[in-house]
Amino acid sequence: MTLNTRPSTSTFTWRYTGTAIALHWGIALLIAFIAALGWYMMSIEDEPGSGWYFNLHKSLGIVMALLVAVRIGWRSLNRPEPLSTAIPKWQRQLSQATQGLLYLLMVLVPFAGYIGASYTKKGVLWFGLATPHWAVPDHDRAEQFFDIHSVLVWVLVVLVALHVLGALKHLLIDHDGVFQRMLFKRRR
Repeated sequence: MTLNTRPSTSTFTWRYTGTAIALHWGIALLIAFIAALGWYMMSIEDEPGSGWYFNLHKSLGIVMALLVAVRIGWRSLNRPEPLSTAIPKWQRQLSQATQGLLYLLMVLVPFAGYIGASYTKKGVLWFGLATPHWAVPDHDRAEQFFDIHSVLVWVLVVLVALHVLGALKHLLIDHDGVFQRMLFKRRR
């Protein structure tokens, strides 16, 4: 006789709010698109018309930063229920650390990009509208922040991959309902 020590799906009935779920998936899609756009624009950096891609990247980065601020505010007012103690402690700690680092990077990545762009001659346009130009153009300083931005993007990509692998483990292996906490409810 073997004992199944895995929690059943019914163990977890708590779900994130619709707002939290929409922010989670919206920001996830935006991160993927902005990262892909960033890598693409760097491959055509010196080609005519590439400025449009750079401006779109900056504009969407500002949108992402605003959505992340809303998400942090929402989460501070709507604390999620902790993971069940049926989940091993090391997994709960890894989940908490990964989520904390994801939030930190979702703030730092657009911030570093914005600061770098602020040191360029073109500055930052938000969908064609000029943002305050507070920095004197400085190519070397801009490049320093763009280097930081680039490294942070790669760290963010690795953490997102770890987050996705953890989510898939809960969905496909553990069957413990953790993944379903971040899905919209099906209409019946």
